[in-house]
Amino acid sequence: MLTRAMTAALLLALSLSSYADTPSSFRQAKVWAKEYVYLDRNTSDYGTLYCGCQWRWTGESGGRIDLEGCGYEIRAQENRAKRIEWEHIMPAHSLGHQRQCWQEGGRRNCVSNDAVFNVMYVDLFNLTPVVGEFNADRSNYRFTQFPASAPYQHGACPSRVDFSQRAAEPRPEARGLVARTYMYMHDRYNLPMSRAQQQIMMAWDRQYPVTDWERVRHDRIAAVMGHENPFVTGAKTWSLGHTNSGEGLRHAGSSLSAKDSHSIDLPGPIHGNRNSKVYHLPTGCPSYNAMADRNRVEFSSEAEAIAAGYRKAGNCR
Repeated sequence: MLTRAMTAALLLALSLSSYADTPSSFRQAKVWAKEYVYLDRNTSDYGTLYCGCQWRWTGESGGRIDLEGCGYEIRAQENRAKRIEWEHIMPAHSLGHQRQCWQEGGRRNCVSNDAVFNVMYVDLFNLTPVVGEFNADRSNYRFTQFPASAPYQHGACPSRVDFSQRAAEPRPEARGLVARTYMYMHDRYNLPMSRAQQQIMMAWDRQYPVTDWERVRHDRIAAVMGHENPFVTGAKTWSLGHTNSGEGLRHAGSSLSAKDSHSIDLPGPIHGNRNSKVYHLPTGCPSYNAMADRNRVEFSSEAEAIAAGYRKAGNCR
């Protein structure tokens, strides 16, 4: 059941629907997440996603964790354990590591130079406040489910990490939301998901249906960003071997500025290789004419190629 504060916040978010947009930066994404999504959640029983801790808001988007109240025990990083951090449920590494910008300079380079990465990076559906130390410990590890005997590392926090396996397990209350977020991100941005990870997410989606809070969170984010997560609303379901829509890439490509898309007069179309999903410019790319005709796809701009899921060839100057 919605509290009065939750209802008021939802109405506020809905009033912004005519301004629906993607945040322009990670800093803005955190501020919007605080002001329009989590503003009244810091003292709720649900708490932070993985550990269920409450917090006190500080600054424009920060917070101080009530460690004693949730029984969290500091493992190694005291400063980060005491604050909330905004985690990408699907890690930034997973969003960027297949893109050319990540190969050439990691997250910082992608944030500075890749407009498509930035659309994924600031997607509010993929952001949540968590205990900072757990965010660090979870890192970019895959999600899985551990045997009951597996140890807990953070006191009463009911989520676990296995550093040797590079794997993490969210608490039961978080698993459905995690699964439907993964499905959304992979589908919307045409990202590959391993068979094993698909099976885990499908199982969690079935076992942990959408909760009242997940629905409220979804509706608040949808009102701000102007689109929904179809795996929360039920408009889509995931089955093994799911075909991604790539809808977010098309949106990102259509909204790139002339500067971002390198929209200049070129002496010919851009050539994409349908097998490697790599594109070549008519100038500065030695392999522009090297691919077989049967593998060639032509694009009128880099934005169009990027929106179709292609990345620039590594040997382009």
